[in-house]
Amino acid sequence: MNWFSQNAEQVLQELNVDPKQGLSDAEIQSRLEKYGENKLKGKKKKSLAALFFAQLKDMLIYVLLGAAVITLLIGEYADAIIILLVVLLNAVIGVFQEFKAEKAIEALQKMTTPRALVRRNGAVVEIDSKEIVPGDIVVLDAGRYIPADLRLTESANLQIEESALTGESVPSEKHAARLFEDPKTPLGDLANMAFMSTLVTYGRAEGVVVGTGMNTEIGKIAKGLDETQTDLTPLQKRLAGLGKTLGYLAIGICVLIFIIALIQRRDLFEMFLTAISLAVAAIPEGLPAIVAIVLALGVTRMSKINAIVKRLPAVETLGSVNIICSDKTGTLTQNKMTVLHVYTHRKFLDVPSEGTATASESTQKKLIQTMVLCNDATLDDGEGTGDPTEIALVVLGNKYHFPKRELEAAHERVAERPFDSDRKLMSTVNKEGDHYRVHTKGAFDSILKIATHALVNGEKVPLTDDLKADFLRAAEEMSDQALRVLGAAYKDSDEVVEPDQMENDLTILGLVGMIDPPRLEVKDAIRQAKEAGITPVMITGDHQHTAAAIAMQLGMAESLDQSISGSQLDAMSDDELKQKINHYRVFSRVSPEHKVKIVNAFRSHGNIVSMTGDGVNDAPSLKNADIGVAMGITGTDVSKGASDMILTDDNFTTIVAAIREGRNIYNNIKKSVVFLLSCNLGEIVAILASVLFFWPMPLLPTQILWINLITDTFPAIALGVDPGDNDVMKKKPRNPKESFFAGGAAFRAIIGGLLIGILTLVAFYFGLNEHGYQLWSGAIPEDVLTYAETMAFVVLAVSQLFYSLSMRSATHSILHVGLFSNKYLIGAIILGIVLQFAVISIPILAGAFHVQMLTLRDWIIVIAFALVPLVVNEIIKVFTRYVK
Repeated sequence: MNWFSQNAEQVLQELNVDPKQGLSDAEIQSRLEKYGENKLKGKKKKSLAALFFAQLKDMLIYVLLGAAVITLLIGEYADAIIILLVVLLNAVIGVFQEFKAEKAIEALQKMTTPRALVRRNGAVVEIDSKEIVPGDIVVLDAGRYIPADLRLTESANLQIEESALTGESVPSEKHAARLFEDPKTPLGDLANMAFMSTLVTYGRAEGVVVGTGMNTEIGKIAKGLDETQTDLTPLQKRLAGLGKTLGYLAIGICVLIFIIALIQRRDLFEMFLTAISLAVAAIPEGLPAIVAIVLALGVTRMSKINAIVKRLPAVETLGSVNIICSDKTGTLTQNKMTVLHVYTHRKFLDVPSEGTATASESTQKKLIQTMVLCNDATLDDGEGTGDPTEIALVVLGNKYHFPKRELEAAHERVAERPFDSDRKLMSTVNKEGDHYRVHTKGAFDSILKIATHALVNGEKVPLTDDLKADFLRAAEEMSDQALRVLGAAYKDSDEVVEPDQMENDLTILGLVGMIDPPRLEVKDAIRQAKEAGITPVMITGDHQHTAAAIAMQLGMAESLDQSISGSQLDAMSDDELKQKINHYRVFSRVSPEHKVKIVNAFRSHGNIVSMTGDGVNDAPSLKNADIGVAMGITGTDVSKGASDMILTDDNFTTIVAAIREGRNIYNNIKKSVVFLLSCNLGEIVAILASVLFFWPMPLLPTQILWINLITDTFPAIALGVDPGDNDVMKKKPRNPKESFFAGGAAFRAIIGGLLIGILTLVAFYFGLNEHGYQLWSGAIPEDVLTYAETMAFVVLAVSQLFYSLSMRSATHSILHVGLFSNKYLIGAIILGIVLQFAVISIPILAGAFHVQMLTLRDWIIVIAFALVPLVVNEIIKVFTRYVK
């Protein structure tokens, strides 16, 4: 249907909705059942079978499958079955991990669904855009994405950026009253329509939903929607590079083994399997999956502390943040603005905290009326929607018997000029009897520039320098008390004033002083941030004195000298700002353009900067920062779209908590990687030494595959979800260019690997020696060799399990970090030992893995050997702490 050719009344009638009331609950339910949820259909999800076969597309798996075929052909059925079971288990674990990661991402996407303001049951409420149905009355303002296709019913200076649909980046002007008869009118010309996924850049409007989901214009051209990000994080790319290097190393070792085998005239088939097992041992095939699942679990854990991470690389970057640029309102403060004082010429009116009062003076009444009429917030049953500052002004009106609904009914709004961050003003034109009145509110310094008169004792008088000084003194007095100051002005006219003429020749009414108290928990979070080598910085649109007073209260700044205003920033060149930037802790009266300059100046010193924002114009600074943080409650859809992380509680404390979590996640991944590399190195040392010295093989390929799948993987994942270091926020931020093996990690991996490998060979030697044979003995009986292999197999597996305990901290002992504080790791170790015992004690498994049951004496020996790498690593820690 061509809704654009019908007027608003016809459209509303057709959709059976009253624009003042909106839809009822029963009607919403009925239409939701009829039309379905308002969302585009995504790409068809991969089936479990497709996910399973995707896991098999790997060079290493092809090699293992090739080995299974060869072992089948030569009649080694047990080996073939074990290799195939390993491939199967590896694929199943991969599917499970991918499925879990996908579910975590889906849950996060649900939490970041765009919100929409709709009028339902006579009240404006905010809902998830997917709940919208045809006939809903949608309220639009700057910074919101259009949630569905709308026929506009009201509009004021509305501009919509429609590049998502038309490709035209310049915003289109919209007019609800326009009609278009031609049914082939291009989408870009339909000025009375607003389309799904486009963006309001200016003005405000209301519209009725005429199309949802796949019945929208964007739905018609949508071939599929899949927002899941599959890009590898920088860490995963580095690890993939490490894996490749190790892969080439493994191929080189395999070639070397074959050359040695030819020289030593060994069994070539046995050496082929040995080469395969060495390749498996050398390449940490579990690494990418483990890193992915640790990141996914970390991101899910962060969402529980009110931080939604949209991009996985942000988790890594969080650990390096050393500057937090934070907005004041709502983030550092409670975002519950309360008007404390009303000031008209030489008269301070204290506003009661509870109950109602009466304004005795006419100027005070006019000021309160202006503040309520020049206002887009609503307040119903104590629940407000809109900007907290505007809600506070509506509450002020209620206290002085000027309820917004009654005022608007008596003084209909006929025109307006919305607030923008450059002017720092908002104006409306309302009917005032038989004429019209312009109501303007905003930053008092902006009002002073455009006002020509003031209302003094009910009389309009020219605005002299003395009067200006008087008002400025009152504003300064309020600012010194950390109050936010807003001014109000008006002018009367016989006709409706055009937007560009509204803000001139105004008459000042007075000021209001309001406060947004600091959040109680923020002071402690700021102290924590400073201890962690992070500098918190306040960036706000508020007055310099107000901002500095709050900053000093919270411990962010020490004096007024550490604050700078937007006008002072304008007077500085970029180079001058870069030189002085580290001195400042408070930036007041700033515009979004200033924010970009501030971020770039901090980054020019090599700082890693986190930036918060909630407005449309904050998008550039959020993009420029290393971590862009959007507000989940007050943030616009644009700021959320441009950000790397969203705070669902708009709280500064959450940023600090997210940095703590980010640091721990990175450290945990590092622990997992170093642990896996130590284990793999141990296997390589044992096998390579046996080949080089012409000793019997201490481990069979199937045994190595078992250890890599079970012994390595579960502890590695458990290390990835370690509770973390309690002292992590007492250390300086990590340098993002720092090598993954910095801080002695490479040394620990090599020492751990050598110890595990050497002790595996020592256990093998003990097994042979007990039966009267040496490593270099010839014609060793099969049962003796099997017994020695069993001892080597158990030591290799159990030493890796015990060694994982030592990996929890690079400096603290296992007793200091708490032996049982990571229950998952203890569980993984117990599971590993139980499975290892099962393999050698259950006859069918023992036969398959060529192992046999050990005596009690030998169990004590292998456990003692297995504890050595753990004990040595703990001694190294003591020595390291002593040297420091």
